Amino acid sequence: MEFTRDYAMYTAIFGMFSMCWFGWAQENPRKSWRKYLGLASGIALVVSIIGIYLSVTHWHSPSALADSTAYKNYLIFFFLEFTLAGIGAFFLIKFKRSNFVSPWIAFIVGIHFIWMKDVFQDASLYILAVLLIGISFISLPLSKMLEVPNSAITGALAGTALFCFAIIGLIRFLLIR
Repeated sequence: MEFTRDYAMYTAIFGMFSMCWFGWAQENPRKSWRKYLGLASGIALVVSIIGIYLSVTHWHSPSALADSTAYKNYLIFFFLEFTLAGIGAFFLIKFKRSNFVSPWIAFIVGIHFIWMKDVFQDASLYILAVLLIGISFISLPLSKMLEVPNSAITGALAGTALFCFAIIGLIRFLLIR
């Protein structure tokens, strides 16, 4: 079954989190990257607003979350992810490893999409999971090689991956409408 509202929400949510990751990448990137990261954040925000509009105007369209079990699982996975990400970030900061917070968060978010595949009945979320988990690992050597904080690489790559999935959500929405 095609879940019209979920695809609109992908556009809204992935667009919003894309903007957030691009914002995090602006923590201390190379100076020449700043305008592109800022522009990417702005474009991601516009895509998110489009997704919000489509979500609100198609609120009663089919959604995987209409199933109470799927919705309950969504909430469990969300709160579990949020808790694990927060605890990990707390300890990384406490032990003066704050440079690893953004890869840690990307890793946990990637793992969360493995679980979300079943909630939303959407195998493409496996691809997003692999991308974010991969980004969390490649950001470490890449940031050293480029001499920028992990957040610059993790944020730029995670923002790009999420932006692509926001656009894919929009395309899927438009194709089934």
